[in-house]
Formats: sequence, structure tokens, C-alpha cells
Amino acid sequence: MQASKTENRRKAEPFYWLSVAKPRTSSEIVNEARDALQTVKTQRPFTPTDEQRKLFGSQSSRCSQNRRSVCFSLDTSSSDSSESRPNSGVRLSPLTHKPVVIISEKKDDAASVFHATPPADAAEVRKVNSACKGLFRTPSLKDLFSAKVVPLDQNEVKLDFEEPPMMMNSLDKSNNNCLAEQKLYTSFNDESRQLICNEHTSRSRSEDSMEGTPANFSLQQQGESDQMEEPGKKSSQLRTSGQKRRVTGLKDETRINEWEEEDFFWHTRILPILRELEKKDNIEHLCLTCTKLHQALGDGNMLGKRFKRRNILLKTLYKLVDIDSDPLSLKLAKIILAMKVDGKNLLSVCKLAFKICRNENNYFIIQNDTLLDYLLQVLWNEDLQTNHEALVYCMAAIKVMSEKEALRFKMVSKGAIEMFLELMKQINNIKEHETYFSKLGHLLVQLTATLRILANCALSRRQLSPSAAIPELCVALEQRSSDKDVCIWIVSVLSKLSTYNDFCAALADCSRCYIVFLTLLNKYQKQQDLVIRIIFILGNLTARNDQSREQFFKEKESVNTLTSLFQTYYELDLNALTWHHDRKGKNQPKYPSEAEDVLIKLIRVLANLSIHPKVGAALAAAHPVVGLLVTVLEYKSVDACEELVINAATTINNLSYYQVENSAVQEKQLHIAEMLLKLLMSDNMDAVVEAVRVFGNLSQYHEIRDFIMQKKIYKFVIALLDSKNREVCFPACGVLLNLTVDENKRAFLREEGGIGKLIDCLQDFGPADWQLSCLICKTLWNYSENMASAASCFGGNTNVLLMLLTALLDEEVELECSLDKGIKDCQRVYWEREFKPVAEKLLDRIQSHHSSS
Repeated sequence: MQASKTENRRKAEPFYWLSVAKPRTSSEIVNEARDALQTVKTQRPFTPTDEQRKLFGSQSSRCSQNRRSVCFSLDTSSSDSSESRPNSGVRLSPLTHKPVVIISEKKDDAASVFHATPPADAAEVRKVNSACKGLFRTPSLKDLFSAKVVPLDQNEVKLDFEEPPMMMNSLDKSNNNCLAEQKLYTSFNDESRQLICNEHTSRSRSEDSMEGTPANFSLQQQGESDQMEEPGKKSSQLRTSGQKRRVTGLKDETRINEWEEEDFFWHTRILPILRELEKKDNIEHLCLTCTKLHQALGDGNMLGKRFKRRNILLKTLYKLVDIDSDPLSLKLAKIILAMKVDGKNLLSVCKLAFKICRNENNYFIIQNDTLLDYLLQVLWNEDLQTNHEALVYCMAAIKVMSEKEALRFKMVSKGAIEMFLELMKQINNIKEHETYFSKLGHLLVQLTATLRILANCALSRRQLSPSAAIPELCVALEQRSSDKDVCIWIVSVLSKLSTYNDFCAALADCSRCYIVFLTLLNKYQKQQDLVIRIIFILGNLTARNDQSREQFFKEKESVNTLTSLFQTYYELDLNALTWHHDRKGKNQPKYPSEAEDVLIKLIRVLANLSIHPKVGAALAAAHPVVGLLVTVLEYKSVDACEELVINAATTINNLSYYQVENSAVQEKQLHIAEMLLKLLMSDNMDAVVEAVRVFGNLSQYHEIRDFIMQKKIYKFVIALLDSKNREVCFPACGVLLNLTVDENKRAFLREEGGIGKLIDCLQDFGPADWQLSCLICKTLWNYSENMASAASCFGGNTNVLLMLLTALLDEEVELECSLDKGIKDCQRVYWEREFKPVAEKLLDRIQSHHSSS
């Protein structure tokens, strides 16, 4: 396997290889040295002859060259390798990992020199090694080990990218470096290798002693120790240490092989591409070259932090960032992110990604690219507190992407929503007194803005679990109540989600949500965009069930807060009307205005609350609330703001249902009736129906019945019976029913043709709506209380009425007209309990008076 790798390198390199003996493995060398030591006898110290000394001199220049190339390779590899960077992300000095182990464990190790010489005395060998070091110590090697490493936060270039730390001062001279590194693969004789090995061993011995690295491994392998021992003891000790060295040697040998392969791949694949990039040709060529580089890095397993020449690569890429081209910047950003940069470099590349994404013209290149994948990896892997600023730009870029349907679909399919919720959970775990609390507000803004976009998409909502999302949003809202921007975005997400039943139910289950909403309403009372969303959420919650209505009503100062908001925005709207009136119609305000919009949703909350019996009764007696509702009817016309006026009328109708002591509605009933009369005269049918509904409740009072007769409103009500609309006919019948309570007011029904229209309604709606049919029968029952004969009371409609009542009281007819089982059961109960008793009595009365006549 090793031979084939060597042959490949020889073919690829542009120089000739010297023919040398086949290199032996470290285990073979150690075994040979141990065998020689086991037979050793005491000899005088070995002194090299003159001829042997000439050997050293003839190899000096070559030795210096090889030392330089090997040292460059080692220091570069240690600069950013996984071993030199702990999990916490703190950068260690590149010189902590010494090159001793690497040199001594090469396959063409210099230990093979010693097989032809007898065992040497330790003291004499130390003298020889010391002399060699004095002869061949070079200034460049010294400079290498004493070189200062540039910290990561210095020497920034444009776009805040940092210059990567370099291991030699001459790294910019790429041609010289290339030749120096290529000598790693040049074969040299055993003497030169022995000098390099000894030089590194002795030089690094004192440095490695503090770190526990095997600095004296090369000397011990030659059979030398610090003190001379008896041959028997020495042999036993070497046998044990030799076994340990074999295990260590195999591991280091594997590591050396990996680094050699990386060096070879760097020179044959990566370096030529980097030289193309340095030419800075046209943009299209640079983009294609970046694509080739990304592919090559992936093929060579050089992406990430383990690549030892990572800094040289990044420095080349950073020089291209200033070129004004978004397609090129996109290619560069992906490669830089794939290299797992951190610190300010991560911040800069995230800024670059955001710059690319926010340009609408780049949509198509982003849609067909994998930038989203890299940004999601950053969001998932990077430390929240250390890289919070980089995560802000990363999240902002993702937010822009989420606005596009295709990218949104891709985002959801990659599990981005789960990442967003997990990120929010991490942010929520940081409490207010902690250092990074306020700084994370910017990240939370981008995160919640993205969730707001996703909440509008059915696909993403299915991934957004109500039980997971709603509690985290509520916690964040309570913790960040002092940050207006964060509150606006969280409330915006909740306002959208609350329109869906499952999310609204999950929000109602968060017991503190009402307290938080009320706190925010009091704190940001004039912040219209925040107030209107909270009010909208409360409207959705109180529309659900009585439990939500009661829970909100019981919160301290809940009604007072709503009343205060009502007063504030009523005054704002009134002032706006005055301002536009003074400008004599110029720049007419939009409909509805911001103040009107708040009032519309605020009144909706009051209307929903009033459905609860206890809450409705309390609100009916709340004079400030009723007074403000009446004020809306006074100063607003239905043509000016239809929804606001109709909502006010609906709320008054709900409150008028409750006949309680100190009722504010009852106290203002005549004034309310005057305001309702304006609605009846309008052309808006919805306003007319709401006005009639209010009259249906208010007509329980004698004063209102007199008002209806005095203003001839009954004529208008009778005319509504022709609408053939159940929503219109039902409240109209309610008003007529209350009017027939007074005996002196019954004649108008016959005079205005009301009897015939009531019978027509009974025929039209009878089997389909037993509630309305019951209301009609009750009205006819009141009307016919003192009749002398059926003909005088009902005229020509008597027979039709008799036939109709007989048919409607037939049980088979009732069953045939029912729809599904649920409605059928409900209708049957109402038919039996409400309609049947009244209809039977009315039928008996008519029949008895009809026979007598």
C-alpha cells in the first residue's frame, strides 16, 4: 500500500527521485536496535573518525533544506487542527503540539543508520549530537519556533474578515513555499535524515518535557538513556518500553500517513485552484473556480476545522470578498461557512449572507443553491452567547428566505421550525440579570419575525406544535415586556395563530397570558400596532367559551384597562376628525383609521364578554362602558365607519338582554332608542338588523314600546317580514311579540297587514326553524287573546292558519324535515318543549271560535 502511494507521488511531481534503499518501518528499526542492545558488552566510548566527520559536512546544506520543509509542514498543520482546538472554541497556541513525534515516526525514519555501528556510550553520543546542532542550526528554523501568532481578533480586512494566523513570515511567497513543501516527498539518504531527526529531537527536548510528549524517543530508540545501567536491567527495560513504543508508533504512523496524503492532495488539487483565484479574472470564471474549489475540498475531506492549511485557504478567499458580485459572494460564503469559521469571521460571513439574501434580484440563485443548509447549520451548532451577533444576521438572512414559497417549503422540510423553537427555548433560559439578556433581544426579533411569516403558511403551521410553540412565546413575551420591538413581533405571531382553534386553545391554557396582555396594554397604551394585536387576541380568546371570558374578567383591573383604552382611542379618533374637518375635506382619512381599528376590536371583546351571564350582567351595570358605546352611536355614522357602529349596536344588544338592578342600559334606554332610529333609516341592511335586535330586547320596557308606536317604527318592522330572511324576520317577530303584550297596541297588526305576513313566515320557515315558528305562534296567541270569532280576528287567513298548524303538529312532518342526527335531536326537543304546547293551544282557540262562528 505504501509503495503504491510513493509511486503515485513520483509520477505527479516534476522532478526525478533518487534511487534509495526501500525504507523500513519503525517496528523493524526498534526490533533491530533491541536485538543489538541485548548482546551489548562494555566498550570504550565511540569517537567518530575523520572520514565519518566528513559525512556530516557533505550533507549540511541538504540537511538544512529538509529541516526547513518538514518544520513548515508541521507548524502549518498544528495551527487549526482538531487537536489544537478544544470543544469550547478557545484557540490554543499553534506551538503546543511539537513536531518531535511526527519526525521520529516517519516511515523513512533515520534510526536505520544505526544498524552498522556498535552500541555507543551515552555521554559520547550527546557530545556528537551537541556538535551537530552547533554546526547545522539555521536562522530560519529559529525564526520558525519563535514566530508570533497573530490573534484572531486583529488585522481585519474589509467586511470585518480577519487575516488568518500564519506560521511563517514568508507564507505570502507562494512559489518558495511550494518548492519547500514539495521536498517533503523527495527521497534523501540516511545520513541527512539522521541529522534532521537529531536536530529536532535535541531542540524540542526541553520544550516537550513540560507537555509530556516523547521528545527523547529517537535517542532511546538508539539504545541510549540518561544514565548507564547494567546490561541485564537495561535489556528488560527496553523490552517493556519497546512494546509501548510499537503501539504508539502505529498510531503516529497512521496519522503521518493521513497528513502525507493531505499534503499530496493540497499540491495536486487545491493549490492550482487557489492560483486561479489569485488571478482575479472575470466574475463568471471566478464563480466556476469557486465551485471547483468547494468540490475539491469536499473530495479531500478538507472542509471544517481539521484541515491544517485552512488559514492559507481562508486568506485567499477573504481577498475576493470585496469584489462587488453577489453570485461570487454566494460561492465564497458557502465555502467559508463550510470551513466552520467562528468569532468575527463568522459574523462577517453571516453579514455577507444577509446582504446577498435581501437583494430581490438574487432570489433565483439562492433558490437553486444550498446556502440555506449552511445557515441552518450555523443556527443549530454555534454557541448562543458567544456568537449572538453572528446569529442575528444569520437569522435575518433566513427570515428573508422564508418570504419565498419555494425556500419556505425547503426550510420546513429540513426541520427548521424545530430549530427555531429550540433556539427560542435557549433564549428563554437566559434570565434578565444575566449579561447577554439584552443583547439577545435583536436575535429574538429576527426569530419571531420569521415565525410570523411561517405562521401564515398551512404547511409550516402543521409543523408548529401548539403545545410547544405557544408556551415558549408566552414566556418570551413576559420576560421581554420591556422590549417593545420583541413584544410587537411575538404578539404578531400570537395574533395570527389565535385564529386557529388548536393554537387558541393552547393559548387559553396558558394561565398567565391574560396578566401579561393586561400589563402590556397598560404599559404601551398609545402604541397602536401593539395594542391592536393584543386586543385582537383577546377577542379570539373570549369568542371561544365562557371559561375564557370569566378568566379574563376576573383578572385585576381587566374592565378598567379596557375602559381606559376605549377612552384614549375615542379621544384620538375625535381629534383626528376635527383636524380633517378643519382642512375642509383635503386628505380624507383612510377607513378605518388606526384609532377606529382599535375601537372596533375593543368593542368586539366587550361583546364577547357580555355573552357570559355573570360578566354580561356586570357590564350592563358598568356606566362608563355603556356610556362609551352610546357615544360611538352619537358621533359616528354607519356610512363613515360601518363596522365600528354595528359592533357598538351589537354590544348594546347583548347588554340589553340583562335586566339587572342599576342597569346602565335601562337608564339610557330612550337615548339609545333615538340613536337606533338613525340606523333604521340607513341603507345598510346589517345596521338595520342590529337596530331591530336591540329594539327586540328594549321593547320589554313600556317606555320603549310607547316610543316604537309614537315613531311608527312598527310599520318598518312589519315590512321586514317580507324579507324571507330568517336573520331579519326573527328579531322583527320579537319586536311584534313584545308590542302585542299591550292590549291597546294589538290592532296595528291587522291594520298594517301584519297577520297575513306572520302566517306567510310560518309557512316559509315552519319545519326548518321551530324557534321562529314558536315566536310567530306566541305573537298570534297574544293578538287573539280577546277575540270574538276567528273570522273577525284572522279574516280570510283563518283556514290557511288552521291547516298549517295541523300539519306542523304532525310528528311525521317534524321527523321528515330534520337534517342530520345532531340537528334532528335538537329540533325535536325544541318542537316538543317550545313549539308544540303553544301551537296546540292556538289551534284549539281558533277551532273553538271558528266552529261557533
